[in-house]
Amino acid sequence: MEQELTFRIILQSPPPGVDFGLQKGRGRDYEVVQKQRSGTGDLRFEFDVRVKEGKDGQPTLLGPFVQGPPDERFAYLDIGTYAGQTDTPWSRRLKIPFRGLTWEVVKQATRGKHVLETRVPGTGKDGGPSCATVKPFAGWTMKT
Repeated sequence: MEQELTFRIILQSPPPGVDFGLQKGRGRDYEVVQKQRSGTGDLRFEFDVRVKEGKDGQPTLLGPFVQGPPDERFAYLDIGTYAGQTDTPWSRRLKIPFRGLTWEVVKQATRGKHVLETRVPGTGKDGGPSCATVKPFAGWTMKT
């Protein structure tokens, strides 16, 4: 039986003037949704995914915002040219893992209509937009 979960990614203080968007779809067949240009604050992305029991009995996430193999699922934030911006030197993606999701977390989130939220740094060590896999990843917390 499938259930639905809502996720929220807070991108903290990304460098200004760069487009960011949530990737919907995979491979070459995707679109960028919730596109936002960074300014002086944080950016917020919210989306729903389906969850079902995987072959190993653990929760498996499904849907157009979910990327990767069943045991290593993640979401992409597309940055700069990947988000459709033409006047930028940035061509990056930020990979946000869906680690730490147990059946207990799924039950609590769906029962209480909670959102699973993570906060990730928006600026990388080079001063540009963060990219690659978020490290260290603080995980997902339940919010209302």
